[in-house]
Amino acid sequence: MSEKPSVLFVCVHNAGRSQMAAAWLAHLAGDRVEVRSAGSDPGDAVNPAAVEAMAEVGIDISAEIPKVLTVDAVKESDVCVTMGCGDTCPVFPGKRYLDWTLDDPAGQGVEAVRPIRDEIRKRVTDLIAEIAPEPAR
Repeated sequence: MSEKPSVLFVCVHNAGRSQMAAAWLAHLAGDRVEVRSAGSDPGDAVNPAAVEAMAEVGIDISAEIPKVLTVDAVKESDVCVTMGCGDTCPVFPGKRYLDWTLDDPAGQGVEAVRPIRDEIRKRVTDLIAEIAPEPAR
């Protein structure tokens, strides 16, 4: 078992919200946290508006590929953050589950995705402060 906390972000298509959240966590926490993302019904590609919105803040998610949610991914994660996938995420004792209610960026333009991106950053920042704060210098 790793010493650092692991977080799994789950949304239906693993093409927007969960990809942005995983990218924010990796960007903001660096190697202090293990990051995974998955979808209950993964799409074919990451939402282009999500890719563009993240590029605007200097984070490239263009090479990411939607991944299917597996029981192992949940078992291997300390925190499971769901975003609109309902009851499709398996629940195991001892895991921490958070459900973030966020607008779905599917089919939206970048103008509609920016506020979702910014809200995800705020929530990820709060999560980092809780599970993997910056070490004191």
